Amino acid sequence: MTKRTVNIATALAQAGNRRDERTGAISMPIYQTASFAHPALGQSTGFDYSRTSNPTRQALEDMLAMADGGARGFAFASGLAAIDCVFRLFVAGDRIVVTEDLYGGTFRLLEKLFRPVGLDFIYVDTSDMHAVEAALAGPSVRGIFVESPTNPLLRIADIRAIAAAARPRGILTIVDNTFLTPVLQRPLALGADLAVYSATKYLAGHNDVVAGAVVAADARLAERIGFLQNAIGGILGPQDSWLTLRGLKTLPLRLARQQENAMAMAAWLCRHPRVPVVHYPGLPGHPGRAILAREKAGYGAMIAFEVEDPARVPGILSGVKTFLFAESLGGVESLITYPAVQTHADMDPEIRERLGINNRLLRLSVGIEDVEDLIADLEGLL
Repeated sequence: MTKRTVNIATALAQAGNRRDERTGAISMPIYQTASFAHPALGQSTGFDYSRTSNPTRQALEDMLAMADGGARGFAFASGLAAIDCVFRLFVAGDRIVVTEDLYGGTFRLLEKLFRPVGLDFIYVDTSDMHAVEAALAGPSVRGIFVESPTNPLLRIADIRAIAAAARPRGILTIVDNTFLTPVLQRPLALGADLAVYSATKYLAGHNDVVAGAVVAADARLAERIGFLQNAIGGILGPQDSWLTLRGLKTLPLRLARQQENAMAMAAWLCRHPRVPVVHYPGLPGHPGRAILAREKAGYGAMIAFEVEDPARVPGILSGVKTFLFAESLGGVESLITYPAVQTHADMDPEIRERLGINNRLLRLSVGIEDVEDLIADLEGLL
């Protein structure tokens, strides 16, 4: 009889289980050690030094690979450490097509650290396939880095079409899937070569750990990422690996409630007389909604919206009682962020304004609270 593959929710609920055969511990132990003793000369337990591999981190990495359907997963000290590792696959003279309205920290990494050493970046609206195809056809293009949904404007890229256009040209497709996670969208199944995450966000889910992740689609690419991870050493420690592993157990449940709340909040914001613009992929009329529906993906729990008068922004940020005015996203707590002065401050003001990251834009990370409390919190402030 063919063994049935379990649903991702079942696998995540049991993340790290059955890893300690000696004691039968249900919770994966935290192997808080730097080194491992060898049984004898020329023999190894499979672990030598925790920068290279650690049992707790390996349990997390195996679960990341399973969730995304990849050959191998890798856990890093932060999302930016994960992205830094991926861009080290390229060499001076290579050009990489990049989502134009991406996370400000990624933009800073590319422009301040990688451009000075010879990488070139072509910023395009990756929700526009005509723009993507034109950019991919350029000389020396070796990769495309896609955020979908984008941060903070929540534009949706057709990952399947992008990967299909990139592969015949030998171009790597890399997708930052932080906002949707493998529960709602699996980039590797759509043809991407690498999926990257700020695991700080939804994967860990409780705003108590900083972590990053990379999942490689095939063994050859996994070997290259593994070499870089070990050589650079930006690995996730065992304590933080355990916290992230614990967070994965409730990921489907959290996302379901967060997405439900976000849909209700987005609909309410659309009806508000002083909110002229709402960005949420689940709304009818959102240009990316059809792509996500076609791929049977979810819409996520991030919302961006504009207020009519930018003078109201300080009062909103200081007046919230249920929302927390803080950076980051994806935790059980609902957060409100002002991208122009927080997450995207490193972008030139002219670029921010052109993209729509203006002084009227606010971003919500919708948590698991009662949605009526969340709406009431904003109702008197907008």
